[in-house]
Amino acid sequence: MRSLVSLGLLLFTTLVSAVSSAGNRLLVVLDTVEEKDAYSSFFGDLAERGYEITYESPKGDALSLFELGERNYDHLIFLPTKIKGLGPNLTPNILLDFINAKGNILLTMSSTHSVPTSLVSLLAELDISLPAERTGSVVDHFYYDTVSAADSHDVLVLDSPQNVRPGLKQYFEIPGSVLSVPHAVGHSLGSGPLLTPILRAPATAYSYNPKEQAEAVDPEDLFGAGQQLALVSVMQALNSARFTILGSAEMLQNKWLEAKVSRPEEKVQYPSNKEFITSLSAWTFKELGVLRVNNIEHKLQGDDKINPDLYRIKTDVAYSISISEYVWRNWVPFNLPQGDSIQLEFSMLSPFERRDLVPTTVTNRATVFTTNFTLPDQHGIFNFKVNYKRPFLTSVEEKNTVSVRHMAHDEWPRSYVISGAWPWLSGIGATVTGFVAFSALWMYSKPVKQAPAGAKKIQ
Repeated sequence: MRSLVSLGLLLFTTLVSAVSSAGNRLLVVLDTVEEKDAYSSFFGDLAERGYEITYESPKGDALSLFELGERNYDHLIFLPTKIKGLGPNLTPNILLDFINAKGNILLTMSSTHSVPTSLVSLLAELDISLPAERTGSVVDHFYYDTVSAADSHDVLVLDSPQNVRPGLKQYFEIPGSVLSVPHAVGHSLGSGPLLTPILRAPATAYSYNPKEQAEAVDPEDLFGAGQQLALVSVMQALNSARFTILGSAEMLQNKWLEAKVSRPEEKVQYPSNKEFITSLSAWTFKELGVLRVNNIEHKLQGDDKINPDLYRIKTDVAYSISISEYVWRNWVPFNLPQGDSIQLEFSMLSPFERRDLVPTTVTNRATVFTTNFTLPDQHGIFNFKVNYKRPFLTSVEEKNTVSVRHMAHDEWPRSYVISGAWPWLSGIGATVTGFVAFSALWMYSKPVKQAPAGAKKIQ
C-alpha cells in the first residue's frame, strides 16, 4: 500500500512540475514592470516552458527571497537597474544564502547602466571582477556590427562558442553561426575551479568607458583586453546551485534576438541569439545537465543478496550505479563525454581500491555503470564512494558504508590445499612413518641369547 501511495505521489509531482528539475518559481528583479515589454519574447518563452514568473522592483515591499527559512523562489533574474543600492532584501549575504539554499541566479548587465553595489560585492565573493567604475563597454574595431554600431563599435558580432568544455558542448556550440553582443560589460574571472567562461571577447577587444577615458586609450588604464575579458560566464557551486553572468542584457531583448548583423566586409546574416539564450537560461535553471542516481547495488559475485552490510576480506564484489540525465523535460541515459570516466573508490581512511566504472546496460532512461574487484586483506569499516564533479553537470556524490570482517577459524583453507605446505606435510609424514617403523622394529626384534660364563662350547 505504501509503495502505491509513493508511486502516486511521484506521478503527480511529475505532472505538475515545470520543465526545470529544480522548480518553476522565477523572480525577475527590474526597475519597473513596464520594462518587461522589451523582453516579452524571452519571458514568453519562459512562461511557455512552465515557469511562474513574478516581477518585482529591487526595493519593493513584497520582495523577499526567504520565508521562515525556506526559499520563496527557485530562480532569480537580475535585469539592469538604475538603482545603486538594491535594498535590505537583496544584500550580498542574502544572495549568498540563496545560492547556498540551491537557488539559481541569472545576472545580466549593460554598459548603459551601472551595476549596483550589492551585485558587485556578490561577484567579488565569487571571485569575479568588474571595472572600477562598475560599467564600461567592450569595444572592438574589427568584430563590430556595421549595421547598428558603425561609429561606436560597441555591438560585437562574434562566432558562437567553439571551445566549451565537455558536458553541454552540444547545446552551446552552434557551428557556422554568430552572436550579436550589444553594449556588453566585460568581467574577469579568478582562478577558482568552479568558474567557467562560455563566451570570451576577441583578441582585438578592450573595455572602454567614454565617460572616464579619453579617445586615445592608454593600455595601462584598461581594465582588461582580449581574452582577459569574459562576456558570458557560469559558476556551479558545490551544492550544484548555478550562477550565470551575462555581460549583455540586450541579448535578451526582442530587438536583438532576431536583428540582422554584419561584420566589416561580410554579408548580412541573422545571429543565433535566441538559440544561445534559450540554452543558457535552460542550463542556469536546471533544464539541462542535471544528473540523478536511480539505484545503487553492491553484492558478492554470484550471490543474490543485494547491498549487504557485512562482507569478508578477500572476496569478489560487484558494484553498479544507475545514472540518468535531465534534458528538456525528459530523463535520458547519461552518456559520458569522450575521454571522461566515473570512478569508484573503496576506502577506509584512504582508498584501498579505485576502479573505473564501465557502462554495461543502457535503458530508455538510464545508464548502468559497473565494476568488479576483490576486497582487500584488511578488516574494518569501508565506504563505496562515487564522487563525480564536472563543469556543466550537477555533482554525483554517493557513499555506502559496509563492514568488512576477518576470516573465521573454520574458513581458512586446510593445509593440504596449500601447495606450499606440501614439503612440510611430507616431512611430518616421513617423521611419523619413521617413528612407527622404528618402534615396530624395536618391539618385534628378538634379542640374541648369550652363553653363560664358564660354559663349554659344544662341538
